[in-house]
Amino acid sequence: MKVRGILGRKIGMTQIFDDRGEVVPVTVVEAGPCTVMQVKSEAGRDGYAAVKLGFDAIEERKSSKPELGRLQKAGLKPMRFVREVRIPEAELAEYSVGQQITADLFESGDFVNVTGNSKGRGFTGVVKRHGFKGSKRTHGVHEYRRHGGGPSCNTYPGRIIPGKRMCGQHGNTAFTIENLAVVGVDKEKNLLLIRGAVPGHRNTFLFIRNAKKKWKRA
Repeated sequence: MKVRGILGRKIGMTQIFDDRGEVVPVTVVEAGPCTVMQVKSEAGRDGYAAVKLGFDAIEERKSSKPELGRLQKAGLKPMRFVREVRIPEAELAEYSVGQQITADLFESGDFVNVTGNSKGRGFTGVVKRHGFKGSKRTHGVHEYRRHGGGPSCNTYPGRIIPGKRMCGQHGNTAFTIENLAVVGVDKEKNLLLIRGAVPGHRNTFLFIRNAKKKWKRA
């Protein structure tokens, strides 16, 4: 299986009709063009094979001086969104610094894993954050309808166990949805139509990779 990966931005959701006339909800993703910023090999000082991709060029003043100096030597511009794609050592010959990766990397019928930051919902309670049922609304219950109950133990160990589901920050974390089908590719505009929803709000940066569980192409 050849490793495929690209960076992009979520444009929004819409719907299309398939060959059978059924409505298919899709997410429109601006995938690329991405610039190969660095190629790492197992023989180098990094000790592993990977390709560093960059998406959405930014002004030089927004980049750190060490990173900016390294990019200037390679003749590249700083990028807003940078990620690494681990690939086998045998596939490194297909990539070179400065190469452009576009949406034609994928085809209709491919399955991909999409990673992005989920929508941030702030500080929420256990009902919204974890789906707790809450307490009853009758028989004299006051100000306890959406509480989570006693979080600790009655006897041993007599403390709150780490990982207890409680109220707190909800969302704004890295989230991956696996095995989403690519139903359309616009090579001219670098757009991918991915069936279903992907993490994040509009304009969220996404990391798209081929799905290991359902990938069929060589």
